[in-house]
Amino acid sequence: MAQATVATAAQFDDLKAISDDEVVTHSFVRDIPISGGKTLALITLDNGRDHTRPSTLGPVTLLELAEVLDAQRDRAGRGEIAAVAVTGKPFFLAAGADLSKVSEIPNRAVGRKLAELGHWSLGKLSTLGVPSFVFINGLALGGGLEIALHADYRTIDSTIPGLALPEVFLGIIPGWGGAWLLPNLIGIENALKVVIENPLKNNTMLKGQEAFDLGIADAIFGSVSFLEDSIAWADGVIAGTTKVKRSNEPGKIERAVKWDIAIGIATKMLESRIGKVAKSPYKALELLKAAKNTDRAKGFAAEDEALSELISGDQFQASIYAFNLVQKRAKRPAGAPDKKLARPVTKVGVIGAGLMASQFALLFVRRLKVPVIITDLDQARVDKGVEYIHSEIDKLLGKKRISPDESNRLKALVSGTTDKADFADCDWVIEAVFEELAVKQDVFADVEQYISETAVLATNTSSLSVEQIGSKLKHPERVVGFHFFNPVAVMPLIEVVKTPETDDATLSTAMVTAAKLYKNAVITTDTPGFVVNRVLAKVLGEAMHAVDTGTPFEVVEESTRPFGLPMTPFELLELVGLKVGAHVLNTHYSAFPDRFFESENLHKLADLGHIFERDAKGKIKGIDKRAREIVAGGTSPMTPGELQTRIEDGLADEVHRMLESGVVSAPEDIDLCLILGAGYPFQMGGVTPYLDRVGASQRAFGDTFHHPVIRGTD
Repeated sequence: MAQATVATAAQFDDLKAISDDEVVTHSFVRDIPISGGKTLALITLDNGRDHTRPSTLGPVTLLELAEVLDAQRDRAGRGEIAAVAVTGKPFFLAAGADLSKVSEIPNRAVGRKLAELGHWSLGKLSTLGVPSFVFINGLALGGGLEIALHADYRTIDSTIPGLALPEVFLGIIPGWGGAWLLPNLIGIENALKVVIENPLKNNTMLKGQEAFDLGIADAIFGSVSFLEDSIAWADGVIAGTTKVKRSNEPGKIERAVKWDIAIGIATKMLESRIGKVAKSPYKALELLKAAKNTDRAKGFAAEDEALSELISGDQFQASIYAFNLVQKRAKRPAGAPDKKLARPVTKVGVIGAGLMASQFALLFVRRLKVPVIITDLDQARVDKGVEYIHSEIDKLLGKKRISPDESNRLKALVSGTTDKADFADCDWVIEAVFEELAVKQDVFADVEQYISETAVLATNTSSLSVEQIGSKLKHPERVVGFHFFNPVAVMPLIEVVKTPETDDATLSTAMVTAAKLYKNAVITTDTPGFVVNRVLAKVLGEAMHAVDTGTPFEVVEESTRPFGLPMTPFELLELVGLKVGAHVLNTHYSAFPDRFFESENLHKLADLGHIFERDAKGKIKGIDKRAREIVAGGTSPMTPGELQTRIEDGLADEVHRMLESGVVSAPEDIDLCLILGAGYPFQMGGVTPYLDRVGASQRAFGDTFHHPVIRGTD
């Protein structure tokens, strides 16, 4: 290692404390002969693990890469090499920073050092004295993509599974060059898509062709001979026979006119979609805006400051907590029986042929690829349900998400009947009928006489007792709650409800089936509202109670904004349906009258049909006058602060009661349900870390949900 590198590397000694058990991604160098007797030095990033462990970039990894790049710079100075290229082990370039290490950073100063280390290390790709290339051969996320952005040229494999800058989703920003380099490479509108829009759209990633079309890569090749083609292309660039054109690089007009306009539009979009609580998207916007007229050094310095601020804050730690829930806990559900106990599901029966039932049938046939039969009161309804399922399969075909052969196979697997005897060979039967106990009891009792003793009977009830639904059956042990969330195809959560009668084979079958549907399942006990609806009923009930007692709608909305929720309580009520919301509140009031509220006004609003006045495009203009008249008359209004504290303390108390009574096994399961089933934001970590941080847990039950409390270092 050159002496200059030793001196500079020593500046990052503070990072050794978070490097003890780092899985190091090594930088292996081999020389590749190219035309004209020249040599290309190819660096391969490889952590020595198999495909289940992507290469990541911790402090030791970055220091080693810097040392290797310094050595190549020295070789270039001696005329030994004509270019340097970086690629990854099979299937991966790099999956970005090692988040387990980033979350261990003890303070803001060390966080800044990590940001500076990334810039210092990766920045060497632009100061080698010879052209630098990155061959994006596989997954490239966060810092992995930023490696490529620092190079002079990039190629990409058309088959890569994903390329993204997901940092905003995790409560930080692309802090190793991405926020400055990307907009100056592909233009501000394209950069906004990658840095802001995609992360907030459930962390959407780009495929190889999409990344090439945006201008992130200069050439695209197939996977069969990707490395050979990339080397040959780089050879042409070095020789001057291959010219590189970048049509998406921002020109003078874009910088003078379009840049600030695009930032303004993005800001308004963020405010309307997520409010102003989340810090990382707005910090990223600031950096993207400044990238228009700052040089590289100033842009990187701004990234250093922003990243260190966010890393040391509450929202990043909450995001890492939420990320680990989704990536780890969701894959190992608490209380799940041995998978070996699960029975095979070779045919599915769906009771009901309405919209919800048809969505179930579509999901089961797509994921399980087994026969699915639906039933309803008459043939006309059955035919309509089958027609809907077929039309949705046609839409998937039209979008090229399935092939013509698969479309034909899926359609052939779907059938309808009015004769329950056709359910005789079903291993799994799920009902999606009217939310009334007697109705659900009757349909299960009816179908039980036709099916085998081991067939699972699943109910999608959101508020009724699963035990009572199965109480009239000969075999109540085969009944399980299987509560989906709307829209069925999109929402990733299923609450699997275990009654005192549910046996392990049934529960195991439900958990295995949920996984095959590509859903995350959390086991809950049979209690009103289970997890998600009980928490939502608390928030919505307090919101309606406040309005009923004289607090203006707008004050209620203001009181809940600090929670960072995707929508206000009244927007949520309109989304789920005011009648459904009133039913949910009634159910919880009946079960827990000392802590929940019913609202006659909500029933009147349901008769009105809405709360908000909207324009022709559905955008909210304000509270409808008639809605104000319905709730008028309350005499005990609250301030936003008073109501916020009341809701926080009420939530802390209710969640604590849920845990004390064993609804789920841990606070983590509550948060997982709210993140996956109710859209609670990552940067809040669900609900329990937030309640700890604001003191609601201490006020409600004299302790905290987490030990230590999940919060930032500064």
